[in-house]
Amino acid sequence: MKRQNTGDLAASTAVGSLVAFVLLTLIVTGRDGAPLLLDSRLTSWSVAHRPDVALALARGVTYTGTGAVPYALAVVAGLLLGRTARQRAVAVAACVGALGAAQAVRFTVMSLVARPRPPVSDWATHASGWSFPSGHTTTSAVTAGLLILAVTARAPQTRRTLVALIGCWAVLVGLSRVYLGVHWFSDVVGGWLFAVCWLSLLLYVLTRFLPSTYSAISAPRLRPGPPTEERPDEPRTPGDPHDPRAPDDAEADGSDARDPNEIPPRPAP
Repeated sequence: MKRQNTGDLAASTAVGSLVAFVLLTLIVTGRDGAPLLLDSRLTSWSVAHRPDVALALARGVTYTGTGAVPYALAVVAGLLLGRTARQRAVAVAACVGALGAAQAVRFTVMSLVARPRPPVSDWATHASGWSFPSGHTTTSAVTAGLLILAVTARAPQTRRTLVALIGCWAVLVGLSRVYLGVHWFSDVVGGWLFAVCWLSLLLYVLTRFLPSTYSAISAPRLRPGPPTEERPDEPRTPGDPHDPRAPDDAEADGSDARDPNEIPPRPAP
């Protein structure tokens, strides 16, 4: 996709997700943080369906959405985006900075909205702070977006599989927060919308104000092919039917190559 088209799509996505996030925030604050209809139903279902194996898996997934894991993945994204040591250092700093800035803005919004979490009796893991938007969901979604950008730019042959796996990880982290009873589903949706808006805004800034950087990122990384060996010309046998270089040497040099045993035609009287 061309840079201008990518920038236009990123701008449209940023505006659309921002409008949706603001509307959801207004609905949440207008109800004084009370759960929505789907919030209560999903939380009730999660509390009623918690076998030990599912709880262990949900806790393992949710732990990857915070702490050192997202920042380590952001470093991986930066390493993939750069081509030289200097570019990798700059890309790593940019990815880590983008993730940290997203968390700072999300924390500010969370403090302003100040939505209470679900009842503590429904919790199946530790949690702290306010509820909207979900911190684990936002962090994992922004990290997944950075990784998807890096994979799309540097691994074209396997990008579909990797993008699907990365996207599934981010979705599972968000859903695990609802399953463990520490967030309402609208908190998770708010985190996804915030992450989409943040990533789209970053992509728009990259295409609009840093076109050379975007071109360097989106350019495919070519792998050198096998070296070709130049062979010297080998002597050939004239008229060799197995020689692919010339169909017929006799025709090439204009000579008349007849069978020596052939009787020449008798001249006309």
